[in-house]
Amino acid sequence: MLTLSDSFGRVATDLRVSLTDRCNLRCSYCMPPEGLEWLPKPDLLTADEIVRLVTVGVERLGITEVRYTGGEPLLRRELVEIVARTSALRPTPQVSLTTNGIGLARLAAPLAEAGLHRVNVSLDTLDRETFKRLAHRDRLADVLDGMAAADAAGLRPVKVNTVLMRGINDHEAVALLHYCLERGYELRFIEQMPLDAQHGWRRENMVTADEILARLRDSFDLTDDDPVERGSAPAELFLVGGGPARVGVIGSVTRPFCGACDRVRITADGQVRNCLFATDESDLRAALRSGAGDDEIAERWLAAVKIKKAGHGIDDPAFLQPSRPMSAIGG
Repeated sequence: MLTLSDSFGRVATDLRVSLTDRCNLRCSYCMPPEGLEWLPKPDLLTADEIVRLVTVGVERLGITEVRYTGGEPLLRRELVEIVARTSALRPTPQVSLTTNGIGLARLAAPLAEAGLHRVNVSLDTLDRETFKRLAHRDRLADVLDGMAAADAAGLRPVKVNTVLMRGINDHEAVALLHYCLERGYELRFIEQMPLDAQHGWRRENMVTADEILARLRDSFDLTDDDPVERGSAPAELFLVGGGPARVGVIGSVTRPFCGACDRVRITADGQVRNCLFATDESDLRAALRSGAGDDEIAERWLAAVKIKKAGHGIDDPAFLQPSRPMSAIGG
């Protein structure tokens, strides 16, 4: 089997596939309150095109994990079908979903039956008013209900993604960890990244991994988890109170993990992206729609990954924030 190797010896085995750029929240670190201009429907990959690309990745290129993202993937009508077709592949990849949780209460059980292994749910606050301020929607209860439904459906452990913002929700770190520990969820704090559509990110406003850990250690006994178990995962994991409960911190900006990166992304309109912060893309949709065979698609994909850069370059004075925001890239 071929592998998606780059010139630095890294091999991509973790595929992130965006199913849509649309979202039903307007989180301030992602998009403006009025929303964005969505991709035209004809530009989006169809369900058959998505499954075909994933099949090429799994059967020919060594992909072992597939995560569906957005935008908000629960808005994709064919989501359960896409998950079922993905979980039917041989060899069977690990199949997961990153979601804001709205609609998960209804879909958690069907997704689990379709073969979904786990979910990552975004939750930045436990306070209703803060949620409305951050997301410009009054949907906190729906998110919490969705997480509980995922847990009940066996999509365990439910992983929770939290972005702390200075002066807005950074005081909630301890409360969020208590909430997750009580329910058996695994919490991951993520440094805010320069991926907002407004291009308003400033390093000095970002709550760093060091700050997050300092706040947690004021209330919890944290010890390093086994670094071997981390592998290429982005989160540094810490045992809480000696374990088995864990909390993670993803220092994408201040503690980059580019050297061990094993991820590759396909956008909702069929472009290969080697990094969240990439400024270039490689088109697979055109090949799909021009009648290319699986061998040609695989060759194009291999060529796209071969030119992956050494790192995201945020600390480089010449760094340019990508023109696409997170919602259009896929997490």
